[in-house]
Amino acid sequence: MRVAIVGATGAVGHELLKVLEGSSLQFDELLLFASPRSAGTQLTFKGQPLTVQVTPDGAIDADVILASAGGSISKALAPKWVEGGAVVIDNSSAFRYDDDVPLVVPEVNGNAALGHKGIIANPNCTTAIAVVAVAPIHRAYGVKRMIVSTYQATSGAGAKGMEELLEQTRAELNGEQAQASVFAHPIPFNVIPHIDSFQDNGYTKEEMKVAWETLKIIGDDSLKISCTAVRIPTLRTHSEAITLELERPATPEAVRELLAGAAGVEVRDNPEGKLYPMPLTASGKYDVEVGRIRESLVFDGGIDLFVAGDQLLKGAALNAVQIAEYLQQKGALKAKQRA
Repeated sequence: MRVAIVGATGAVGHELLKVLEGSSLQFDELLLFASPRSAGTQLTFKGQPLTVQVTPDGAIDADVILASAGGSISKALAPKWVEGGAVVIDNSSAFRYDDDVPLVVPEVNGNAALGHKGIIANPNCTTAIAVVAVAPIHRAYGVKRMIVSTYQATSGAGAKGMEELLEQTRAELNGEQAQASVFAHPIPFNVIPHIDSFQDNGYTKEEMKVAWETLKIIGDDSLKISCTAVRIPTLRTHSEAITLELERPATPEAVRELLAGAAGVEVRDNPEGKLYPMPLTASGKYDVEVGRIRESLVFDGGIDLFVAGDQLLKGAALNAVQIAEYLQQKGALKAKQRA
């Protein structure tokens, strides 16, 4: 069994290496690929150095390809990788909205991965974090409307986003003028209600991704979703305030008990003890933290909650590896014959 990472030197690529080290995925060889600029870089996996190769223009001799090199690369090359016999788990937005490509969060719709035609899409990081918490509630009580406000870390824009936060913060603290490059405005000591491009309806594409992808993953087109996405000056982990209108009323106690038994969720909900989800505590965790579970003051029998999830892990690298693990556990991932 041979696994390949395309985009191995990026922020998600580094996390893929870490996740694979502790993964239950059984494989014999790991191949690393990136752009020509990163070729020759040495990365370590289980104590052994691996050399990053240039991503080829054609097929890659691997059984599973974990792709995190951007939408344009995936769009151009993933079909060639599939023709070469690989299963592609793609972290970009290139295939998320294709009808014949499953969009998968294993805790929610793992079975969808079994119907793949060579490509499986990883959802947007914000969506993945939200649905882990919302899907169990939807199954138990039915969600009619979902209102989301996000608080997204600079790492959502990659390593360059984190670098810009640090560089601009140093500049501000030294009394210098911060110059924005990655983000639309300086990010230190600021919040920016603008992630991705604005659409004709006044929402950004990031906000619409949460709506489009949640519907596809949960599999209920009747669900109404509104999202406001905000960039905040933290390095890692996205947080979200979520309000749910339910078909069947639920109490906070019942939802708390439900989520305590849900896969991929850690309930942190003791306001008196100052225990609630935060980037500070959720960073580096596999589970999504959920707390501030309370009755909605707007929707009768509705629920408000707050979630925090590491978008480089559950929102990207971890979810991709979990998809591969799921396929292998179901007997749907096998090494191809090699000469």
